[in-house]
Amino acid sequence: MWKTGYASIVHEVNMNCINPVIRGFYPDPSICFANGFYYLVCSSFEYFPGLPLFKSEDLVHWKSCGHCLTRQSQLDLRGVEASGGLFAPTIRYNPKTKRFYVVVTNVSGNYGNFFVYTDNIESGSWSEPVRIARGGIDPSLLFDEDATYFLSNGTDDFGEEGISLCQIDIETGAVLSKAKCISRGCGGRYLEGPHLYHIGEWYYLMVAEGGTEYGHMECMLRSKDIWGPYQACPHNPILTNRNLGGYLHQASGHADLVESPEGQWFMVHLGFRQIDRWLPFHTLGRETYLEPVFWKDDWPLVASDGTARSHWQLSNINGKTKCVLCEEPQYPSFEWKLEKDCACYLRLPDFSAYKFTDNAVSLRADEQLGSVQTVSFVGMRQTEHKGTMTVCVDVSELKENEEAGISAYLTEKDHYVISVNKKENVCRVSARLVIDGMEIKGKSLELRGNKATLRIDCQNLFYNLLVKNDEGTFVSLQSAHSKFLSSEVACGFTGTVLALFCASTSTTVNSERGWATFSESVKD
Repeated sequence: MWKTGYASIVHEVNMNCINPVIRGFYPDPSICFANGFYYLVCSSFEYFPGLPLFKSEDLVHWKSCGHCLTRQSQLDLRGVEASGGLFAPTIRYNPKTKRFYVVVTNVSGNYGNFFVYTDNIESGSWSEPVRIARGGIDPSLLFDEDATYFLSNGTDDFGEEGISLCQIDIETGAVLSKAKCISRGCGGRYLEGPHLYHIGEWYYLMVAEGGTEYGHMECMLRSKDIWGPYQACPHNPILTNRNLGGYLHQASGHADLVESPEGQWFMVHLGFRQIDRWLPFHTLGRETYLEPVFWKDDWPLVASDGTARSHWQLSNINGKTKCVLCEEPQYPSFEWKLEKDCACYLRLPDFSAYKFTDNAVSLRADEQLGSVQTVSFVGMRQTEHKGTMTVCVDVSELKENEEAGISAYLTEKDHYVISVNKKENVCRVSARLVIDGMEIKGKSLELRGNKATLRIDCQNLFYNLLVKNDEGTFVSLQSAHSKFLSSEVACGFTGTVLALFCASTSTTVNSERGWATFSESVKD
């Protein structure tokens, strides 16, 4: 029994959703439906493999389906600084060719816009990149009858800025028409994230505005001609949380639409969960959210009131499907676990420096965490504000001038570290903070033997860096406010990753460097 704006009514629940549906930094979601499943892809920036892919039968429960860019020939991000690399992909399925396409922008270097494709999305094997000789960012595709249209946010062939549209050859990437600006948006700043849909007699152009932060919003326009002119929805923005100051969920926008086999429409979009109320910030990055979409007068109505909420249900009330808001959920604490299918690496990993077994991973020392080249680093996105990462590290094969440890990592200039180095038969464990490139050293502790149990305790406002001493008690070597790992302070578009790493300060060749072995600690 729920309050729905009517009298209290017993109703049938058709769908139950707690947002975000994909947690941790998985921003800029794009979605399609094919062969009985929904497929969703997200931005990955400087991380490798590129473009994480997810699969779902019900839109609420998602599982990893690999990545779209897994080979050096597809993606080499060496030298790319934090929040460079891959921006805002779009995934589309062409039912005529039975082929999936993902188009994306690599903003670093001269890569620009390109797409990859696969005829078997379950295989995890995608084509080599096919370049598109058009500029702009946040590209998208529309398959409309026998034509393929490419749109992006940038400058058209006539010098006008906005959302530009052209026709391309989907086999070669060749541009077949002049690119024309079809819209300059709805008046908000930072126009981005365009998607084009042909629904009934209308072409719908959906765009994000306001910047991917607290003023973020999603707007809709439509035209009966693909080239325009486009008319703005009278109740724009169709989605925003900019009016919900102090609410947990912020920055709703950068959305994509999909229709279920039953004819119900849905929207996926990014948002973030903020910490604090008056001086808010976020550390998890931008996550993936889900909302139901209804139609009135051929315009979309999103969720219950055009805002993203924590918990909603689709319910059948008096024969009509409605979005009913539910009580705010209690989000769980996490316990870090390395899952190879979801793990992320920096830029272009040297996989000869990684050895995986069922219960452990060994890393060979490489460049330091502040490097933008090849780093021995494997991590998992932090998915909740509270939780722990506890790892046992064996440094018996580590050499002098090398360290192995764990990190709460945002960028090469912003990360917290607790690590072990070895001299003779003594482990020295130390903690440090790197904030905007400045190093702040914490305490250190010596341990007997070659093993150390390290822990990062995440408690909303603070990270605590701990080690288990020889008496078996965890002691703190350093703690720090979490805001220094937030986009509001450190800038950027990613989120915190909790990672294992092994680094060297020496100039020895890789084959002469030492190794460290990490395993998950037994629970206390």
